[in-house]
Amino acid sequence: MPRTYHRRRPVTGGSLAAIGLMLLALLGPPPQAATDLNILLDQAEQLRPLQTVIVAQGGRIIAERGYRGHATTEPTNIKSASKSVISALVGIAIDKGILEGTDQRVVDLLTNDLPARPDPRLQDITIGHLLSMQAGLGSTSGRNYGAWVASRNWVRAALARPFETEPGGPMIYSTGSTHLLSAILTRSTGQSTLQLARRWLGPLEHFEITAWTRDPQGIYLGGNEMAMTPRSLLAFGELYRRGGITETGERVLSKAWIDASWTPRTRSRYTGHGYGYGWFIPQLGGEDVRYGWGYGGQMVYVVPRLEMTVVMTSDTQPSGGAFGHRNALHALMSRIIDITRSASAPATAAP
Repeated sequence: MPRTYHRRRPVTGGSLAAIGLMLLALLGPPPQAATDLNILLDQAEQLRPLQTVIVAQGGRIIAERGYRGHATTEPTNIKSASKSVISALVGIAIDKGILEGTDQRVVDLLTNDLPARPDPRLQDITIGHLLSMQAGLGSTSGRNYGAWVASRNWVRAALARPFETEPGGPMIYSTGSTHLLSAILTRSTGQSTLQLARRWLGPLEHFEITAWTRDPQGIYLGGNEMAMTPRSLLAFGELYRRGGITETGERVLSKAWIDASWTPRTRSRYTGHGYGYGWFIPQLGGEDVRYGWGYGGQMVYVVPRLEMTVVMTSDTQPSGGAFGHRNALHALMSRIIDITRSASAPATAAP
């Protein structure tokens, strides 16, 4: 068989930079960068509520810590970081045609769960509004959380909350909104959200939900009280970083859904960070970052440009306040970004 020859293209400066980045991804950070990152994670032990940190780049763990006896392979309550998981399940249901899309009306999917005298504005709430926390209903989180979970029917109680704004208005953070999504998935498929997560996200290596609270009707709590290992949360974050494809190349989630989830639709009144479908969207350390956040400091960060995923878990009841600790974790993440970006930057040739 005759051999086929191809004309070789000259290696340009841009090509050399790309080759350098590929080699860095294969070899990991240079010794000094690795040393800096390890020093930083050693110093992070001073954040007393912090329990674990995992830093992965290009699909490979480059640094990992467990503090005060905690391990990245032991299950922990990821709290509201599970809202990002619920968002993924909704996206898969839409991809599969089980749900029509984000404009589908909630009342048509939860007809039997409506309160006795429903507010007419319930007719205007869509799946998208629940995902982006723009339902307009009063929050079931914060000071209202205890009374909500003490109710006999969490779905009906969430739908019966008084309207604070019109649907599609400002962000009102509420676990009730993601619990309604869990109920919608359950009603639409005839399967629990735990069964759906195990089936639809099962192809992810290391992914496993080990415990999850249910409401009085047996519906798994959408957006809270979900347990998994930090390694499992990392696998979930990596799915988004890879554009919805598993390590073995299997498509689990559409890239279109990830793009939609990472598009800012509203903004947190507390942090100013943008919010999409179950993901916060800020800049940290000079990079565009997407993150899921759970009370107390349960974090999954994705930095697309640096091909980086970082997981942090913490005591769910941190002394000194959950929000101050969350800000400290954002600062830690910014320093991780600085170190990793420096390691990834191609060297500048001497003049």
